[in-house]
Amino acid sequence: MTVTVTAHSALVYLPDPVQPFAQSAFSQSQVYHLENEQGNLCVCDWVTSGRSARGENWNIHEYRSRNEVWAVRGGPEGSVKPRLLLRDNLILDKKGRTGMAFSERMDGYSVFGTLIIRGALFASLSTFFLEEFEALPRIGSRNWGDSAQPELTPGEQRRNQRQQREKDDGLIWSAAHVRGFVLIKFASREVEGSRNWLKDLFREEGSIIKLFGERALLCLKYSIQEVGTFTEHSTITTTTMSGRLASARLATLARRTVSNTPRRPLSYISNQLPAGGLLRTDAGLRLVKRRPWPLGSYALHNIPATRSISFARFIPKLVTKFATAGAAAGGAVIAGASYLQYQAGQAGSFAVGLFNKTKDGATEFASGAYGTATGVFDQISRGWDKTKGDVQSVEYPEWMQRLMTRDGTPGSGGGGGGGQEPEEPKKSGAGVAAAGASTAAAFGYSEEEDDKVEGEKIARDEQMMMLTKKMIEIRGLLQTVGQSESLTLPSIVVIGSQSSGKSSVLEAIVGHEFLPKGSNMVTRRPIELTLVNTPDAQAEYGEFPALGLGKVTDFSQIQKTLTDLNLAVPASQCVTDDPIQLRIYSPNVPHLSLIDLPGYIQVTGRDQPPELKEKIAELCERYIQPPNVILAISAADVDLANSTALRASRKVDPRGERTIGVITKMDLVDPDRGASLLSDKKYALRLGYVGVVCRVPANATGSKLFNRGNGNITNAIAKNENAYFSSHAEFGPESHLDTGTNNLRKKLMHVLEQTMAASLKTTGEAIQRELAEATYEYKVQYNERPLSAESYLAESLDAFKHSFRGFTDQFGRQQVRELLKQELDQQVLNLLAQRYWNKPFEDLSAPLPESDPLSSLAKADPEGEQQIWQIKLDSSSAALTKLGVGRLATSVVASALQAHIDRLVSVSRFSAHPFARQAISEASTSILRDLSYDIADELEICIKPYKYRIEVEDNEWTKGRENVANVLKDELKVCESAVKRLEDQVGGRKRVRDVMAFIDRVRSGQVVLEGDGIGGAGGFSAALLQKGREAVFLRDRVDVLKMRLLAVKSKQCANKKNKYHCPEVFLDAVADKLTTTADLFLDAELLSKFYYIFPRELDARLGRGLSQSEIDRFAREDPKIRRHLDVVRRKELLEHVLKEMESLRQLEAREKRYTARREEGRERRKGGWSLF
Repeated sequence: MTVTVTAHSALVYLPDPVQPFAQSAFSQSQVYHLENEQGNLCVCDWVTSGRSARGENWNIHEYRSRNEVWAVRGGPEGSVKPRLLLRDNLILDKKGRTGMAFSERMDGYSVFGTLIIRGALFASLSTFFLEEFEALPRIGSRNWGDSAQPELTPGEQRRNQRQQREKDDGLIWSAAHVRGFVLIKFASREVEGSRNWLKDLFREEGSIIKLFGERALLCLKYSIQEVGTFTEHSTITTTTMSGRLASARLATLARRTVSNTPRRPLSYISNQLPAGGLLRTDAGLRLVKRRPWPLGSYALHNIPATRSISFARFIPKLVTKFATAGAAAGGAVIAGASYLQYQAGQAGSFAVGLFNKTKDGATEFASGAYGTATGVFDQISRGWDKTKGDVQSVEYPEWMQRLMTRDGTPGSGGGGGGGQEPEEPKKSGAGVAAAGASTAAAFGYSEEEDDKVEGEKIARDEQMMMLTKKMIEIRGLLQTVGQSESLTLPSIVVIGSQSSGKSSVLEAIVGHEFLPKGSNMVTRRPIELTLVNTPDAQAEYGEFPALGLGKVTDFSQIQKTLTDLNLAVPASQCVTDDPIQLRIYSPNVPHLSLIDLPGYIQVTGRDQPPELKEKIAELCERYIQPPNVILAISAADVDLANSTALRASRKVDPRGERTIGVITKMDLVDPDRGASLLSDKKYALRLGYVGVVCRVPANATGSKLFNRGNGNITNAIAKNENAYFSSHAEFGPESHLDTGTNNLRKKLMHVLEQTMAASLKTTGEAIQRELAEATYEYKVQYNERPLSAESYLAESLDAFKHSFRGFTDQFGRQQVRELLKQELDQQVLNLLAQRYWNKPFEDLSAPLPESDPLSSLAKADPEGEQQIWQIKLDSSSAALTKLGVGRLATSVVASALQAHIDRLVSVSRFSAHPFARQAISEASTSILRDLSYDIADELEICIKPYKYRIEVEDNEWTKGRENVANVLKDELKVCESAVKRLEDQVGGRKRVRDVMAFIDRVRSGQVVLEGDGIGGAGGFSAALLQKGREAVFLRDRVDVLKMRLLAVKSKQCANKKNKYHCPEVFLDAVADKLTTTADLFLDAELLSKFYYIFPRELDARLGRGLSQSEIDRFAREDPKIRRHLDVVRRKELLEHVLKEMESLRQLEAREKRYTARREEGRERRKGGWSLF
């Protein structure tokens, strides 16, 4: 590649690293021409060890990369010969010159790269890299001062954090100034380490992002190559836009739909705009236009919400319509109503009461019709009895009372008026209007849209519950994904000082006492509390997802668990940011996501660290950042000006747009004081204040004997709060103040829903970015190879069984024979050493004379006077056959099989899995142990005839003669090697000879020792004399072996009849017979059975016998596989979250269409009126 950079322009080239495949040869040349040496350059060239997912680790044949920068003349003088400014050449050769493997030469590093920077435009970047390199800690550096270290600046803190990350990632780097360039070399253990390091440095310095934008660093986020060009006229161009970004951009534009659906605030919200995360006025307007669901409908269905009819609301409209109807027409309508009322039941009963109050103004015809109706109504007196109380409790408005009075006094009570005749009404229209109203009530007149406030409120609450539940589920998925602050949905963070009532508020919302309590600081960790409404559940219970305790129905046990988890934090630390996750399932709680934090303190105790106050403030400030909603708890007996919670919320939410104030302990102050706190304007919050009492009566949970801590305190708290607030007019309906835990629940539910809905768009875009990066990493690093814990285990098991199958083809009867023959040869040598050869001596005393020395064996007559040789051979052969060959041979072969299995494991995938190694080792050991018991006994039975009689054939004798000669030669080499080692230990051959000569003189009687020579003698120490005795023994043994080797090769030992003269040959032939019998039996019994049982035992132990958790633990033991699984799981979770969010958008669009159709129907109904 050749690039020409003109004067006053810049090139930023930060590509993906080169990833060479195994056994490949790669060569590249990148040449940059700078016109008049005035161009600006920032290029990176780096290479990885290969495809790590396939186990490649510098398995390439050759890699060459050359970077050259040349100075050229611009304009008409371009023909001048260019001048070389910099050349960087990297050659990685598989062979090399050291003889070491390529991967060993790279010393565990998987990435090697070069960064070249030049030009005035990148002067600050060059200086930044040089300064950061100078700030790296040097080997041997140490601060020897005794004074405390000065407080670090934010920049120094970031530098220390980055240096710690470099250490964790195994990253090393250097920077140098070379001929106007800054040349940076870096290497790391993993690709992510170098990628994150480059990204952090470029972001912290900032000039690249400022001049070229974020897209210039896309390749450091698993994106494709981005090249930026900065021209002289400050025009910045970025080329090669990735397809991933293009698709994400189109998806973002496609989601930007505008809805004109109006929004009506609910009755318990004091402001006129939907709350939750509204940091600007225009943001609130946008939320009004993007109302997720219409009022009066459920969250997940296109079904309008309905309720029981209300008789007192629609009468004013009907009176207006009936006012112009004649009396006769009104009577006819009532007569028709009488028949229909027979079917209507209780609704008609209610109409009787209203009709009785209008009788005085009816005409004769109407009176007759009424009599007919009364006859019918008498048949449903039970309905009348049921609704009589409701009729009497009806409060009529003033205009209705005027219609139902005669001469300024109330009318008679219908048929029960004491027998008085009805008087002529002043205006027939009034009576007809009332009769029409009664008839319409009997028909159940269809309500207008404006009269459905109550039904819409109920449906809205249902809709909010469903929507919030769906969003909380998505939030839980995002918490599982993790790794990014943008992948979050807001929660409600509860803050307040200690003893302000935080715990009481949360327990009132849940309906149970479950939070830890104590005199000292007991809340030391954040508690992430998720409330899940389960309307069909019969029991309430809690779960600790991280602990795996299952369903805990005893809330006192939940309280104890929370207390133990909090008190587990060391006293020296007091608080930590490690959260406790708790989920509570109940039909009595709303869908909410809450975070309870440690309470603010003003003074630290003696047993607490002095920095505790600051640590609590930092912890709370970290959680109350946007987009979380702040629930600021303040006690009523403390001025708002001194509220720690409000002061903390003002730092991060100065306009109070996402803060809800809760005033606790309202019963401890005067009502006027409490009302002023709730309507406070000096410390106004956009979401307002809610006043609560939250005091649990003493007998709220009933008897403590059998309830096991499950007594629900919701109703008790509600009654207590209603009793207090209803007894004071300051908190009446006309005050428009929010009081009570029930109103607090509704407000929290509404605000959380709106805040979550407002953040769905930005969260969705962040999810798409994260998904694109995960998909790119999945494609580049793992070649889109799907992987799961089950598939990895199956592949590993199949690969191991395949290698085991290869081992079975290589280890058979021949290998068993070699093992057994080698073992029996050692047993033969032991017998010869015990009965024929020389023996070690412990002291320097003269040896006893031998009656039958081994040197006389060649001329001895074993069948005559020297029968000692016959006895020795017979006893030796008997000892060999009665050695326990069955147990010995079985043990030798079983040990060899176990060693081979361990070797197969060490070179397989299972080598990185301790759990699998142990399972395989236990499987093979148990199989071999079970088989060895019976096989050893059976083999002993097979070789039992050899214990009594052994016949050796000529060919067996010849074979034994050849074999024993080789065995003696090997033993001779071993003895000679031992002599050389002894000479090295003593100090040379001459010194050993001197000691040996002294020992020989002593043993022959030429030198007489005074004493036993334990302390040394003849000028030699005791240790040297010990080494001398060993040297004499080895010398004599070498002489014996040489003598017997000559004897075996002699003609005397060529005939089997001379077996007593050649015991070595005979014993070897016996050992060969035993070996032949044993290897045949072991091959048929031990090997065949083991080869059949072992693979099936592996399937049982590592296949069907493992639980899902054990399979996951096995797969995640390998760091590379764990990373692969994390990428796959992250990609799948992000895709699932996107599907869930897309379903929410579809529901929103469907509700908008339904709202539009309902508005059209309302407009059509405005043209006329109808009873139906």
